[in-house]
Amino acid sequence: MALGFFKSLLQKFTGRPVDWEELEETLIRSDIGVPMTVRILQALQARPDAQKLTAETVVNVAREEVLRVLPRDSLMLRPLASKPKVILVVGVNGTGKTTSTAKLASFLQRKGHSVLLAAADTFRAAAIEQLDIWAGRLGCDIIKGQYNGDPAAICHDAYQAADSRNTEFLLCDTAGRLHTKTNLMGELHKVQRTLAKCDPAAPHERLLVVDATTGSNALMQAREFHQAVGLTGVIVTKLDGSGKGGCIVAIQHELGIPTRFIGTGEKLEDLAFFESRPFVEQML
Repeated sequence: MALGFFKSLLQKFTGRPVDWEELEETLIRSDIGVPMTVRILQALQARPDAQKLTAETVVNVAREEVLRVLPRDSLMLRPLASKPKVILVVGVNGTGKTTSTAKLASFLQRKGHSVLLAAADTFRAAAIEQLDIWAGRLGCDIIKGQYNGDPAAICHDAYQAADSRNTEFLLCDTAGRLHTKTNLMGELHKVQRTLAKCDPAAPHERLLVVDATTGSNALMQAREFHQAVGLTGVIVTKLDGSGKGGCIVAIQHELGIPTRFIGTGEKLEDLAFFESRPFVEQML
C-alpha cells in the first residue's frame, strides 16, 4: 500500500458508483492481502447504504478496518533486570538488515541504553566490515569472527561479553538467507539453541527485516521465518518515497506479527517505532 493509497482510492471512486470488482482488485493490488481485502469488502457490503456508497465512505470504512487490525500501542523494547536482552535480526538478502541493526543500536543508545553488536553474518565478508564501521561510528562494542566462521559461536561469545560488561542489549546481525533454503533456516535454529544455553529465554526478540517495496513477497518471507524462528516483530524498511506499506497490514492480519519499527531513510536516525494511527493517516 503505497503512501497516499487512501487518497488515490478516494480520487478513483469520487463522482461515480463503486464498482465492486474494481474495488476488490484495487485493494488486492495495495498489498494488504486477500483476507484483509475480503474483510473490508464484507464491512462495506453489510452497510445499509451498500448500493449507494460514496468514495468517502469506502475510504473511511477501509481505514477503520485497518486500524482495528493494527495494534493500538507500540511494543517498546525494554531491558531486562540483570542480563542482556538478545535481539536476533533476520531476513533475506538485500532488505537492509545490517543497516537496520545499526539503526536499532543507535535508537537504543539515544534512549540511554548500552548496546553490543554481534557480527553473525559470516557468509558475506562485507557485512562484517559494514557492521564494524557502524560500530565505530556509534561508539559501541562489537564481537566479530572470521569470514565463514560459525555464527552460533559468535553469538555465544557476544552474549558472554555482553553479560560480563553488564550491557543491556545484544543485537545479533545474521546472514541474509532465502526463506526457501531449509539448510540456512536450520542454521538459525542452531543460533537460537546456542543462545538458549546462555539464557533459556534468549533470543528474547526475533525481528524480521522486510523491504516495503517487495509487496506481497514480504508476507511470504514473514510466514517462512515465523515458522522457523517464531518472530516477535517486523522492521519494515524503505517506506520513504515509493515504498509500499500494505505488507504491514497483511503480516499483522494474517500472521499476528506486529511491525515494531519502520525505516524511512538512509541516516542512522531514520528508524522509528511503528504507530498505527499516524501510519494510516499518512496513507490517507
